[in-house]
Amino acid sequence: MIVSVSPEDVPGPSGSRPGPQSAPRAGLAGFVASLLGGDLPVTISAYDGSVAGAGEAAAGIEIRSPDALRRLLTAPGELGAARAYVAGNLDVKGDQFTALTLVERFPDLHIGARERLAVLRLGGLRGLRPLPPPPEEVRLRGRQHRRERDAAAISHHYDISNEFYRLLLGPAMTYSCAVWPGEDTTLEQAQPPSTSWSAASWGWKRGCACSTWAAGGAACCCTRPACTGSAPWASPSRPPRPTGLARLSHRVEVRLQDYRDIDDGPYDAISSIGMFEHVGLAQLATYFERLHTLLRPGGRLLNHGISTPRARTRRAQPTFINRYIFPDGELHELGGVVSAMHRQGLEVRHVESLREHYALTLRAWTANLEVDWDAAVAEVGLTRARIWRLYLAACALAFDAGRVQVHQTLAVRPRTEPLRALSGMPPRPRWEDPPLAGNQVVAGGSRERD
Repeated sequence: MIVSVSPEDVPGPSGSRPGPQSAPRAGLAGFVASLLGGDLPVTISAYDGSVAGAGEAAAGIEIRSPDALRRLLTAPGELGAARAYVAGNLDVKGDQFTALTLVERFPDLHIGARERLAVLRLGGLRGLRPLPPPPEEVRLRGRQHRRERDAAAISHHYDISNEFYRLLLGPAMTYSCAVWPGEDTTLEQAQPPSTSWSAASWGWKRGCACSTWAAGGAACCCTRPACTGSAPWASPSRPPRPTGLARLSHRVEVRLQDYRDIDDGPYDAISSIGMFEHVGLAQLATYFERLHTLLRPGGRLLNHGISTPRARTRRAQPTFINRYIFPDGELHELGGVVSAMHRQGLEVRHVESLREHYALTLRAWTANLEVDWDAAVAEVGLTRARIWRLYLAACALAFDAGRVQVHQTLAVRPRTEPLRALSGMPPRPRWEDPPLAGNQVVAGGSRERD
């Protein structure tokens, strides 16, 4: 049984003293507060009655079980805390965005001899023994990025429930970054500009053959009915059918297909929206070579993908995201992506960061989830709903802080002539033309009318 210890018995991070708190550092709550350091923005309370941290806080961390401490100590960092949350060993009360700012402290969390001695005083040897991960944690089998394993990874994230995604994403069912003219814009107002902008950068026009490689961007299939083409879907299950797709079935073909198996074409334009994160660093050359092959000379590629501001220099440590949300997902640094495109004969013409837009989009999805929380729990169960609540809020903060980014990169396959490489791009494209009506379509940044 865990008992309270006096404040002087509770160590701070190795080589430091506990920072000042407005509540007394005592018992289990005090020990956890000491691990996290001083000036906590939250109140920490524990089942032993102890309280630590800020006295009047917008958020609170509730430690419900001795297993919470075991998970924190045996898997230091965000994964241990995530396991405790997923298993229900701890909970977040109040403003989850405030509570999740503690994630920034995890890289500096150090469990040394003094901390382990304190655990022995609190709970005995049992507190130092690892627990099995919650059953919701994913450990895929087989060689990474083989087709079968990729299909399993995609299925884990996307094959949940169309109704759940409808509650989360809204009627448009667009699982991709919206484009926000201002922070007072609603999600429903911000989604159409994102697809219209994609169409403008593609240079869609009547009769062009286009392909959308999507995990959440099928709405693009319906924004320009003057085009024909395919929409290879990342998920092995039946994709959600966005509004309007049925009436365009004679023009749009939806496939469930690995990008490595696409062998038709050529296409005038290809967009890859929301699936690039599943490709993997080892497959970038294959990915862009396939895109280059499928584009006609002069064709355009719009690659929309979440990225990291720093190139990976060592093997990635397991995280909440890759164990519970995107197994085998990999983020790439923008410069490396551009270089990989160039090596496969694609010429990059325009790059734009939508980092702040994705933060706003994630906050809107979080608000949707909270409004329809009971319906979401009924649809996918409490544990999965809690996992998604944590995922959305944590990612919003990561985009806010610049720890992750998202870029739309437009490239062309140049049409070569003697001594010339022709891009087919206008001198000054207009990417942000407003949505068009009737037969008016965007073609290379200029307006055409049939």
